[in-house]
Amino acid sequence: MAIIGFLLLGLIAGAIARLLVPGRDPMGWLGTLVLGCVGALVGGFLARALGDSDGVGLIGSVIGAVVVLLVYRAVARDRGGVRV
Repeated sequence: MAIIGFLLLGLIAGAIARLLVPGRDPMGWLGTLVLGCVGALVGGFLARALGDSDGVGLIGSVIGAVVVLLVYRAVARDRGGVRV
């Protein structure tokens, strides 16, 4: 059940991150799910680095997903892939 919860949290966090960051992203719901899950992991890493030992939650996952999305856009733009 925890895996399903993590995937659901990732999907919601990825969708919110894509809404918060302006511009087009050519990814479907699966890409949004991966973005949110990686964002949750990044958010958890950042929370532990700042000394918070509790769970990250939705807000930390969204912040992590926004960071991942901005890094993804910067890398994709340098490679000439995604035009934003």
